Amino acid sequence: MGLFDKVQFNSRGLVPVIVQDAENSEVLMMAWMNAEALKITIERKQACYFSRSRGKLWLKGETSGNFQNVEEIRLDCDGDTILLKVEQKGGACHLGYRSCFHRKLQGDAFIVDSEKVFDPTAVYNNKKPS
Repeated sequence: MGLFDKVQFNSRGLVPVIVQDAENSEVLMMAWMNAEALKITIERKQACYFSRSRGKLWLKGETSGNFQNVEEIRLDCDGDTILLKVEQKGGACHLGYRSCFHRKLQGDAFIVDSEKVFDPTAVYNNKKPS
């Protein structure tokens, strides 16, 4: 595919992906894709990533039901970062929050400034998702 020539995968064959809510532009998460994950994402219009900790593809929502329907795919000017604009079903964060960026710096500490949208222990059967 010619479009993959524009994507600058790193030495591990991965490219970082920023995921943003298509409706309100909230940044939901950051993940990694390899060429196969990008191909699946394009074909299915559902976000698929490469899990570095598990060493395998990961369709967002396959365990939690919190799928990301892809509305737009963008590539930055250097070709080394992808931006997905998605319709997020449920929470993007494996800790149960809508966004992985649910903590903000206040003074000299990070505080949680969001409410959980699902119970991760119920979703992941007491296993820590990776």
